[in-house]
Amino acid sequence: MRDHEAEPQLSDWFNPKKRPDVTTTTDWLAPVIWEGTYNRQVLEKYYKRLNITVGLVVWATEKFAGQYLKQFIQSANKHFMSGYKVIFYIIMDDFSRLPPIELGTLRTFKLIAASKEKIWEDVNVIRMRNLNMYIIKHIQSEVDFLFSMTINQIFKKDFGVETLGKSVAQLHAWWYFENAKNVPYERRYKSAAFIPFGEGDFYYHSAIFGGTPQEVLTFTLEYQRAVTSDINNGLSSTFECHLNKYFFINKPTKLLSPEYNWDPTFRIPPQIKHVKIAWQPKNI
Repeated sequence: MRDHEAEPQLSDWFNPKKRPDVTTTTDWLAPVIWEGTYNRQVLEKYYKRLNITVGLVVWATEKFAGQYLKQFIQSANKHFMSGYKVIFYIIMDDFSRLPPIELGTLRTFKLIAASKEKIWEDVNVIRMRNLNMYIIKHIQSEVDFLFSMTINQIFKKDFGVETLGKSVAQLHAWWYFENAKNVPYERRYKSAAFIPFGEGDFYYHSAIFGGTPQEVLTFTLEYQRAVTSDINNGLSSTFECHLNKYFFINKPTKLLSPEYNWDPTFRIPPQIKHVKIAWQPKNI
């Protein structure tokens, strides 16, 4: 991506006043992307000139990987960054589960083996080590922006360039409308993921995160350091708690509303105008 192109100012494409019913700007002035707040056309003009490529890492290592993967890729092919070059990085531990994949123009996929060093390791430790390795090996030279997503999701509407940014976090559908006192941050002070009571900004969902390859790489490194620290203290916290601690310290530059990752088992409140991605049921 060429650095000399003038990026549009936030006010050129983002109007928080369009959605007075929700939080549209954080305390650190990052935009929260809701339907109605953004002008995608302004951003399209900018990103089309840059001829960007967007990467999407999906983890297909679960028991139902083949079934989930087919729906995930089919829906992403239709709705994810339509009109832009996209590379789907499919990380699998069993290539025999790969379903037939048909992609549109500008879209390619790369199949990557998920390597395990220790059989007992937490799946997220394995995933972040793999992601770290592959970003360094080749992803960082292939894409301008990178998202990591879990496989049990299906795209419903366009997931477009309004989501691109240096560091992108996803607000959690379960917790956005709940009392902030109840969010499940890590509360054990010896854990590297610890966030004290009364602190914390939002509760972020680990199903989607992204940004520039360098920013995603930085998170994978910090996560691995945090897990090592917890192990040394005889503790184990969740991947999502570590992600929340990371974004608490390193504020994301863009937040995606729960519209971008909604649980369809919930009644849809009036604030949710268009569901961009819906969670998949656990058994399909």
